[in-house]
Amino acid sequence: MPSSAHPGSADGRAKRWAGQRDRRRREFVEAALRVIAERGPGVSTEQIAHAAGVARTQLYKHFTDAADVHGAIAERAMQLIHTDLAPLWNLHGTPMEMISSAVGSHTRWLSENQYLYRYLSMHALSAGNGPNRITDVKTTIGNHLTRLFEHYLALFSMDTRVAGPVAFGVVGLVDSCTAQWLADPRRIGRDEFVALLARWVWSILDDTLRAGGMELDAHAPLAAPDLKFPPSPE
Repeated sequence: MPSSAHPGSADGRAKRWAGQRDRRRREFVEAALRVIAERGPGVSTEQIAHAAGVARTQLYKHFTDAADVHGAIAERAMQLIHTDLAPLWNLHGTPMEMISSAVGSHTRWLSENQYLYRYLSMHALSAGNGPNRITDVKTTIGNHLTRLFEHYLALFSMDTRVAGPVAFGVVGLVDSCTAQWLADPRRIGRDEFVALLARWVWSILDDTLRAGGMELDAHAPLAAPDLKFPPSPE
């Protein structure tokens, strides 16, 4: 029947529009990431639209409002963060090598993407009860390190209950120290800074182990744990 063709045509148009809308949203988000890297965390939606080569009104044909724009940027940033911090999910070698790799990956990402990090922090504060992507990143890293510490503490027949506090304490130390380092115009070189942080982190872990009666050589290889990567952000 002729009338039956109309719903199918409408569905086809709707699917094409949805696909085009998703594609354009991705293009706008990539443009936003570029302009944030160039201009800093205080960019406006008007500047994002200009970077994408459209008027601000055109931007809002694909996003509900400014919060929707910020949310899409945050989602894409989370994907990039999980990819760039890949060394954190596969730590192996000596304790000091593992620590240096983890600290190096974290500080490198922050130093190369500090405008994006500050952008996410700014909009996390303004989002009210919305998702805090910076907290999500710290929690993901903290949970992964907790599992890592639990593995080795159990291997050494030690109390695994301290794994969580130690893991999240280490994450907080590295994150806050790196934020201060980035804000200091007189800051020391990154390699020296990473070496300092690695020593401080090892001091915390070494003290925890010694309190449980275990002395570990920071430079002796450890058997790599069989831990799965954290789930990718949706």
